[in-house]
Amino acid sequence: MRVFDFSNQTEEKVNPECTYTTFRSNEEISTPEHPIFVLDNKEKEHAHHSTGFFTNPTKRTAFEFKEENSKESYTADILKVDSRFVGLVRWLGDNHINVRLSGENTAEGYAVYKIREIAFGGGTKLSAEDGFLQFMIDRLLASDAPEEEAEDEDKEELGDDMKITSLQSITDFLTCAGKTLPDNIRLWARRNLAVARSHEVSPEEKRHAQRALSIMMNIQWKSNYFEAIDPEYARQVLDEELYGMERVKQRIIETIIQINRTHTLPAYGLLLVGPAGTGKSQIAYAVARILKLPWTTLDMSSINDPEQLTGSSRIYANAKPGIIMEAFSAARESNLVFIINELDKAASSKGSGNPADVLLTLLDNLGFTDNYMECMVPTGGVYPIATANNKDQISAPLMSRFAVIDIPDYTKEEKMIIFTKFSLPKVLRRMGLREGECIVTPEAVEAVVDLYAHTTGIRDLEQAAEHIAANALYRIEVNKVENVTFDVAMVKELFE
Repeated sequence: MRVFDFSNQTEEKVNPECTYTTFRSNEEISTPEHPIFVLDNKEKEHAHHSTGFFTNPTKRTAFEFKEENSKESYTADILKVDSRFVGLVRWLGDNHINVRLSGENTAEGYAVYKIREIAFGGGTKLSAEDGFLQFMIDRLLASDAPEEEAEDEDKEELGDDMKITSLQSITDFLTCAGKTLPDNIRLWARRNLAVARSHEVSPEEKRHAQRALSIMMNIQWKSNYFEAIDPEYARQVLDEELYGMERVKQRIIETIIQINRTHTLPAYGLLLVGPAGTGKSQIAYAVARILKLPWTTLDMSSINDPEQLTGSSRIYANAKPGIIMEAFSAARESNLVFIINELDKAASSKGSGNPADVLLTLLDNLGFTDNYMECMVPTGGVYPIATANNKDQISAPLMSRFAVIDIPDYTKEEKMIIFTKFSLPKVLRRMGLREGECIVTPEAVEAVVDLYAHTTGIRDLEQAAEHIAANALYRIEVNKVENVTFDVAMVKELFE
C-alpha cells in the first residue's frame, strides 16, 4: 500500500511509516459512524471543529493541528481512511492546504466526517476554485469504493452547484478522483488535457479540448448497479398518474421486479404504442419517477439531421456536442431515462442519413460516441422509453431494441370516470374553484364524452373541462351566483 509523504522537504527522504489502514465504504453521507478518516486521540481529545493541515513532519502519516490565533501545534496519526478518499487526502497534504475538520471523539479515535478548506495565518486557498473541495467530497461520496464559512459551523456546505471548468480544477479532479472514471474516459481525459495545455496546437483546438473535458468531468459516472425498488411504491405512482390500463401497469411492475432481482436495467427499453392523447408520455415520466432517475426527452419529429444527435467534429470553429451528450451533461450523471417521443416520425434528412438509426448505438448499451467528444460514452445506465402512434413506420432493427407495450384507447365509461374524477377536479383546483361551485351532472358528463366520441385519448376532454370551469368561474364572478350546475342543455349550448 502506498504511503503518504507530505513533508515536501528536499533533504534525503526517509521511508515513512504508514500509520493508517484503509476501509471500504459505499455510504453516500459521511457521519461520525461512517467517517472519511479517523485520527488518533489517545493522548488528547480533539475539538469538534479543528484546523490544520495534513503533514508528515517526521516519518509518520499524520495531521497537524494548528489553531488560527496560536503558534502552538501538535500532531495526531492517521489511523484509517475511507479508500475512496486516499487520493484526496494525499492531494491536500501535497499542496499543504489549510482545512477545518469536523469530527467526534469515539472509542476508535477522532472520527472526521467533514473537511472544509480555509485560509488563515496570511495563507490563501490553494485549490483551483471556491467550492472545489466540497465538490470533490460530494463526488467521492457518490462513488463506489475501488462558499464562505458560515457562522454556524455545522451548517451543510454543498458542492452540487460547483462546475469544473478551469484547467487547474480539471487537473486537480483527475489527481483526486481520476480512478472513479471509467478506464477509457480516464485515458481520454489525459490525452485531451495534454492538448489543452499544449503550445503546439491552435487556440481553437485547446478551447475545444478544455470544453470537452469540462463536460465529461462534470458528469457523475455511476456504476450500473441499481438498488431494489418497492413494487408497492411503483404501483402507487402508476395509480396516481394513470386510470385503468391494468395490463400496462402489470408490464411495468414486471420490469421493476426484474430490476430488483438482477440489480441491472433490462436489456430492452419500453416502446409505448397507441393513439394520440392516451398518456404515453405520462407513462414514461411515471417510470422515470419510479426509477428515481433524471430524465431527458428526444423529440424525433423535430430532429431531421443525425448530426443533431451525434454532435459536430472539432475541426469546425462552431462545433458542439450533440443532443444526447448534452442530455448527459444536463443530468450531470450517467444513469438516466431517455424518453424518445414520436419515434415513428423520425425523418431522413437530405441524404445525410436517418436520425433514428443513430439511436441504435445508444440502445445497444455498448457505448455511444459523440463526434465532438471523440470518446465512447458508457450507456449501461441508460433506460430508453419510446413513444409512437404507429409502429409500422419504425424500422425492424430499431423495433428489436424495445419491448413493445400497446396502449389502447379509453372506453366511453373510462372517459366518463376520468373526466369526473381526474380532469375536472384538476382544473377546478388550478382555477381556485371548489367542487361545489361547479357541478356537472352525470348526463352532462356523458354528453361531453359523446361530443368527442370520434377523437382518441383524453386531451379533448381536458380542454372541455377547462372550458366548463372557466364558464362557471365567469358566472360566479359576473352574475354573483354561488354555484353553477351544468346539465345536458347547458353543455350543448356551451360547445355549439
